[in-house]
Amino acid sequence: MIGASVTACRFILALVFIFSGFVKAVDPLGTQYKIQDYLDAFGWGGIFPEFIPFLISIMLGMVEFCLGVYLFFGIRRRIAPRAVALIMTIMTPLTFWLAIVNPITDCGCFGDAVVLTNWETFWKNVFLWAMSLFLLKHRRRIFPLATVRYDWLIALYAFLYIFCVIVYCYRNLPIFDFRPYHIGADIRKGMEIPEGEKPTEYETRFILEKNGIKKEFTLEEYPDSTWTFVDSKTVVKEEGYEPPIHDFSILRSEDGEDITEQVLSDSNYSFLLVSHQLSLADDSAADLINDLYDYSLIHGYAFYCLTSSSDDDILAWQDKTGADYPFCVMDNITLKTMIRSNPGLLLLKNGVVVNKWSMNELPEEEQLSAPLDELSIGTIDERSSVYVTLVVVCWFVFPLFLMCVMDLYWEKLRRRQGILGNK
Repeated sequence: MIGASVTACRFILALVFIFSGFVKAVDPLGTQYKIQDYLDAFGWGGIFPEFIPFLISIMLGMVEFCLGVYLFFGIRRRIAPRAVALIMTIMTPLTFWLAIVNPITDCGCFGDAVVLTNWETFWKNVFLWAMSLFLLKHRRRIFPLATVRYDWLIALYAFLYIFCVIVYCYRNLPIFDFRPYHIGADIRKGMEIPEGEKPTEYETRFILEKNGIKKEFTLEEYPDSTWTFVDSKTVVKEEGYEPPIHDFSILRSEDGEDITEQVLSDSNYSFLLVSHQLSLADDSAADLINDLYDYSLIHGYAFYCLTSSSDDDILAWQDKTGADYPFCVMDNITLKTMIRSNPGLLLLKNGVVVNKWSMNELPEEEQLSAPLDELSIGTIDERSSVYVTLVVVCWFVFPLFLMCVMDLYWEKLRRRQGILGNK
């Protein structure tokens, strides 16, 4: 009975940790943003430099994933149960505090893949904590799926695999996009409120400056062009049903005009260059971006740069890159949610996300040899999610399966030779 319980606890914890570590590794920047939310909730937001939350996000993803693999294969039996029990001992009281105080809406333990409330997260952690303590007590009953001869190779492969996933997703884009702006998403549908539901009321406030004085304005109060844009923020006026996309609002930088509906209802293609902060944006692809703007002008496509940067930062970006494209203002969090790259590029048509590119994947001149409706990049790749899933699973499962088969074969061969030797 105890042996069966140990096995059940071991595989449940293994799968949870593998999944949790993987979704963090797939979206390291999203995990960084959530860790920053934690630091802000504790009042530590301004203490640590920006790279600290990023390093923590990488470490969390790698540690959780590797511990899950260790438990699954029954290797590192002295380290893995202790580490899992320690993590759950720390996280359970922390999530209890989050559930009571509610400084952030969700813990982010499974990223955007599975969103849990703080109380759901707490009870989930209580369950996992109890299993981890039980497993720690009976860790000697964990049976390994690999011998000592191959366990180091499995551990090394798990480390290298998740490290490569993190590097690829950071340099490009998350291979699995669980956010409401994924390829194929209809932004207008994501903003709809079901019939009978009362929507949450939001208000966008703009922080503007004039003669050294900063002041907040609502959209209705937006002043003349003598005021300089500094920042914007969205606040909740009244709680209600919150659709997946609730703060998508595009305001033209030069006059504050709302062009959201114009962009989403455009039956032609629209390029959206997204940079949540231009002062932090990588300008190494600036010439390529300018070429994309020229391409959009030739073929009659709309092109906007969406940012939450100040007017001074926009001017600095224009001086540095020679940008002639129009700039629009959006909420900073919305921009970070839209794409995990600074800058990044979205292609829209009728409000549907047709394609997305990170700064390192922007389409080059040879890929833009014709109008978009004649090119593969101008159509939604319906096979991409299935293909990526197969590639990711095969690269993870097949090598580990091969190692186990080799291990079993070698062990069987060794035993046969031992029997023949005894004869």
